[in-house]
Amino acid sequence: MIKRLFVFAMLVSVTGLLQASNLKPYTAKGPTPPLVLQDLQGNLHDLKDYKGQVVLVQFWATYCTPCRKEMPSMNKMMKKMGNVPFKILAVDMGETRAEVTQFVNEVKPEFTILMDESGKSIADWRVFAAPSNFILDPEGNIRYTLFGGVEWDSDELVDKLKALATR
Repeated sequence: MIKRLFVFAMLVSVTGLLQASNLKPYTAKGPTPPLVLQDLQGNLHDLKDYKGQVVLVQFWATYCTPCRKEMPSMNKMMKKMGNVPFKILAVDMGETRAEVTQFVNEVKPEFTILMDESGKSIADWRVFAAPSNFILDPEGNIRYTLFGGVEWDSDELVDKLKALATR
């Protein structure tokens, strides 16, 4: 419980500062970390299988207020993307299936929720805050990052993602 309170306090302070941020070009060196996780239905998803599409990989948690607030805008963004090959993979950060299922039933995300109960992908992707977002180009390379909540269905963000799909 103390660990969760500490993480929550860190997340509130970090996301409050970064909430208004826009996508930042990704500057780290090296390949995109692996991501192979199950969804809530037990189906295995491998990030490699999403080549040819723009992918938003988001690390989130049920106790993260900005995560809860922005998921409806993520649903709207999916619709605004139209026929653009685009997917969202939302990776829960170390919570139980029961916690995530309750959250999903309340918030109703219309995109893939992946379970990382062990926290391995959090370490692989060097995630330090929720939400942490990574935008991958159709070749599977991380092109942009964003830490903190944002209105995903803004025309500016949608246009930037559409442009990434046509490069």
